[in-house]
Amino acid sequence: MKHTYKITGMACASCEEKVKNSLLQVKDVTSVTVSKDTELAIITMDKHVALNDLKEALDAQYNIETPAEVEINEEVKSWFEIYKPILLIFFYIVLVTTIMALQSMKSNQMEPTEIVMKWMNHFMGGFFLAFSFFKLLDLNGFAESYKMYDIIAKKIPFWAYLYPFVELGLGLSFLSNLFPLVTNSITFIVMSISIIGVLQAVLNKKKIQCACLGAVFNLPMSTITIIEDALMILMSGIMVFVLV
Repeated sequence: MKHTYKITGMACASCEEKVKNSLLQVKDVTSVTVSKDTELAIITMDKHVALNDLKEALDAQYNIETPAEVEINEEVKSWFEIYKPILLIFFYIVLVTTIMALQSMKSNQMEPTEIVMKWMNHFMGGFFLAFSFFKLLDLNGFAESYKMYDIIAKKIPFWAYLYPFVELGLGLSFLSNLFPLVTNSITFIVMSISIIGVLQAVLNKKKIQCACLGAVFNLPMSTITIIEDALMILMSGIMVFVLV
C-alpha cells in the first residue's frame, strides 16, 4: 500500500536523503520517495504504519502530516504566527536603532537630516548582520533554498554560498561607517537584483521557502519578502542620493 504525506523542514538535497533514510528504518516501510520542492513523501508499506511512528523516526526539525491535516492547520494558522520570527527581528532592530539615534541626539548637536541618515545607517547594519547570522547557521540549507528563485544563484550556484558573507560585510560596513557611498551603492545594486527573483516567485504564486532567514525558519515567499528587499533598496537609494 502507498500513502502520501506532507513533510516540512527540508531545505536541501541532503535533507531529502536524511528524511528518506530515517523513514526507511521504520518497520513495515519498504520504499520512500521524498521531494523538498513539493514537500511530499510517497511511502510504500507492507501494512499500515501509524503517523506517530513516522514522526518519531524523523528529527525534530522535520514535520510529517497527512495532506488533510496540513490544509486544516494552514487555515487555522494566523498571518502573525507564520511571520512572527521576521516581525520580531524587525522589531528588535528598529528598537535598538531608535535607542542609538536618541542617544546620539542627546550627546551631539545634530541636524534632523543627520539623525535620519544615522538611523538608516544603523538599521541597515543591524538588518544585514541579523539576517546573515541566520543564513550562516545552515549555509548549505540556505544556498539550496536561494538557488530556487534568485536569478543569479540559479546560473551561478557559488553566489548562493557567497551571499551571506556579502550581507555580513555590508552589515559591518554600515555600523562602522566604512566607505558609506560604496557600501550604499553595493547594497542598492545587490538588493535590486535580489528583488527580481522574489517578484517572479510571488507573482507566479510559487509555494517555496523564503531564504531570508536561511533554513532555520520555514517562511513562505510572500509580499513580506518584497517589502523587506524594497525597504533596503529605498534606504540605500536615499543614502546614495544624499552622499553624492
